[in-house]
Amino acid sequence: MIHPPQPEPRVTVPRTAASARRWTVALGAAVVLAAAVLLSLAVGARFVPLDQVFHSLLGAGNEQASGIVGTLRADRTVNAVLCGAALGAAGVLMQSLTRNPIADPGLLGVNTGAAFGVVAGLSLVGTIGAAGTVWFALAGALIASGVVFAFSVSRFASGSPVRLTLAGVAFSAVLAGASQALVLANQTVLDAYRFWRVGSLTARPFEEALPLAGFVLGGLLLALLLAPALNLMALGDDTAAGLGVRPALVRGLGLAAVALLCGAATALAGPISFVGLAAPHLVRRLIGAELRLVLPLSVLAGPCLLLLADVLGRVIGNGAEVPVGVVMAFIGGPLLIALVAGRRSGAPL
Repeated sequence: MIHPPQPEPRVTVPRTAASARRWTVALGAAVVLAAAVLLSLAVGARFVPLDQVFHSLLGAGNEQASGIVGTLRADRTVNAVLCGAALGAAGVLMQSLTRNPIADPGLLGVNTGAAFGVVAGLSLVGTIGAAGTVWFALAGALIASGVVFAFSVSRFASGSPVRLTLAGVAFSAVLAGASQALVLANQTVLDAYRFWRVGSLTARPFEEALPLAGFVLGGLLLALLLAPALNLMALGDDTAAGLGVRPALVRGLGLAAVALLCGAATALAGPISFVGLAAPHLVRRLIGAELRLVLPLSVLAGPCLLLLADVLGRVIGNGAEVPVGVVMAFIGGPLLIALVAGRRSGAPL
């Protein structure tokens, strides 16, 4: 009697190993984020021991430590977490929407568009608080996001990440020049803008930052809801449409999410570049290109990068702090060069 061939047993080890690796990376990212938060609270012109940091957070520390930790460093730490999460997610969205692996909200002009919106608001209505700033920043970011997407589908830049980046840099330079023209024409606007422009986590106290957290959370929620559809769109619009995805709607909602995230982050700390470039690439190196995993882990990696850059800026300043936007530029510039060089040599990004 001839028995029919038995199906071969499924090999589940690779899937299990990949799942374990992803959980390990996620846990490691959470631990690094917690450590970066503690460093941000403890390290600066004056080091505060960790036990005093915990006591200060609980309201039981001495007056000097409580003033440093609870008043000065807690505000910038909250700003760093919010901005890092927003920019990390926005970078993933822009790289997916434009199909450009070196897209970044700062490089392509979205953050500069948000900054231009803030400058225009300051010029029109004078001094505005965080509640007013965010609306002008959102408007500028939304318009800039639309322009960047138009570049990405144009004949000039379609299929060429380097060309799209060059177009974005040129667009960003135009917006920066327009912002400078408005700023230099008004001394009051210049005073409000000059420190915020370089990207600083001390721009907003906690009371002003808290309302902006709603915009960041809204953008993050929308981004996470779009992740499965964006994953399918990586296979091509026709394939995605055949699987029930509406590409035009997804792109529109994606641009709205980018505007929410970049507008809120820029209103909080000014235009900070390279977080949206570095965080997704770091995550992809560790877990692969699965967007449903890259997006939430980039939300953790972004604050880690921004907090560590901020701490580095306090340490290397020798008493005069280097703004986090400047530190991220020194970190992100060589990264961008390496990514472009790797693409030209055929190495995967």
